[in-house]
Amino acid sequence: MSDSQLPIGSGFKAASTTSEVISGIDLTGKVAIVTGGYAGLGLETTRTLALAGATVVVPVRDLIKARAALNSINSVEIEPMDLIDPKSIDAFAARFLDSGRPLHIMVNSAGIMALPQLTLDDRGYEYHFAINHLGHFQLTTRLLPALRKANGARVVSVSAWAHRLSDVVFDDPFFQRREYQPMLGYGQSKTANILFATGLDMREQQHGIRAFSLHPGSIVDTDLGRNFSRDQLLAFGVIDADGKPIIDPQKQLKTVEQGAATQVWCATHPQLENIGGVYCENVEIARLVPPDESTDWGPDDSTRKLGVMPYAIDPDHANRLWKLSETLLK
Repeated sequence: MSDSQLPIGSGFKAASTTSEVISGIDLTGKVAIVTGGYAGLGLETTRTLALAGATVVVPVRDLIKARAALNSINSVEIEPMDLIDPKSIDAFAARFLDSGRPLHIMVNSAGIMALPQLTLDDRGYEYHFAINHLGHFQLTTRLLPALRKANGARVVSVSAWAHRLSDVVFDDPFFQRREYQPMLGYGQSKTANILFATGLDMREQQHGIRAFSLHPGSIVDTDLGRNFSRDQLLAFGVIDADGKPIIDPQKQLKTVEQGAATQVWCATHPQLENIGGVYCENVEIARLVPPDESTDWGPDDSTRKLGVMPYAIDPDHANRLWKLSETLLK
């Protein structure tokens, strides 16, 4: 386990916003990549990094939607890429590497959630795992030369509280021999996001690359929860009877600006110098969930019980996932 997985007293709170986190930080001359950077938390992250002076490259699947969302933000470059398409990922990475630029910040913010039916890609890989983890694993590892060139880069993986729902099931990651459940698929992929950050930090800190993962909170005003019905959202306690989002940061019910604050903090803040491989929440390094709290909870506890599960930052699990990912990507 990481010795750094301890709160540091950042001074920020659950309600802190991206504007508060980025205050006083100058990113002039820095280059960032933000996946999913044209919607939801990714868009807010792109906006915040660009306003602080960074050049932000946003790989996009939907060029029309991306241009409409990003046309008012300066210093943003739009490039085609689809996280479910390995050739598309390689082509994007090759174009970036050919530019000769260092990559100072990489925020892996794109993702899908709770697909109602088991969906496999052309390789036979389950979609949550393929997009949320494997696509980002491929993209990040292809870009390692640019990250190393930065002489001090950060890679941020947006995970979720839902990592509590499932460890990575190494002998059946694609639900070939077990019943598919939407939140188990999502939860497994979110654990993979944390383990990837753990593994990347172990391997690359010697090259100046530090990696982080995080839980942003529950943010209804994004496309991520589009697979949930109104009744489900009501049961989760994230909308009121009129269908409006409930905002209560102390219960992890946040605005987009509050939700994106933790990933911006992980990507930029000097408080995290010489730290890496940690899982964060509420603009702070999260606590490790003790054994007596690792059971006896349900999905509704996501608004109350925080912390990272020990299996999600286990270095042996991280190494096993790294090897599996390399094998799957051939």
